[in-house]
Amino acid sequence: MGAFERKLVTRAPWDDFLDGKTDALTTEQKEGFLAFMNAGCSSCHNGTLLGGNTFQKVGAIKPWPSQKDKGKFEVTKNATDEMMFKVPSLRNVAQTGPYFHDGSVAKLDEAVKMMAEHQLGRDLAPAEIASIVTFLGALTGQVPADFIKAPELPKSTPKTPKPDPT
Repeated sequence: MGAFERKLVTRAPWDDFLDGKTDALTTEQKEGFLAFMNAGCSSCHNGTLLGGNTFQKVGAIKPWPSQKDKGKFEVTKNATDEMMFKVPSLRNVAQTGPYFHDGSVAKLDEAVKMMAEHQLGRDLAPAEIASIVTFLGALTGQVPADFIKAPELPKSTPKTPKPDPT
């Protein structure tokens, strides 16, 4: 699964901008990046993938609305792992909803609003949220069609194992 996910990291306008192509981002995307930084999003979403390299407590400042899934705690049973989740990469995030570990939020702007509130203790203005969402669009690249096409499986025979119904 990890190998598949790493292949989903695509070259995006953001990469061209980082490589020195100053016109790779629109003025609005550059302003969105500044809003992203000023809000504090980069404290967790950093590095090449803008996330994906640490675990953080969801609801660090304000308790997360749903406490049903306890995150890493479900595996370790260690109290310090309660509500700890892997910080996702933001690459292609504008295309990968629904959001969060439970898929509870359908729209990216709502996800940004919730993260600011619960993780950073910030109540962002609608214009700030929209600006950040515009920046996040610059992280979208094209996944090669042959990579995500349905695989051709061998024909079934009488010796092919049947699915396990449990």
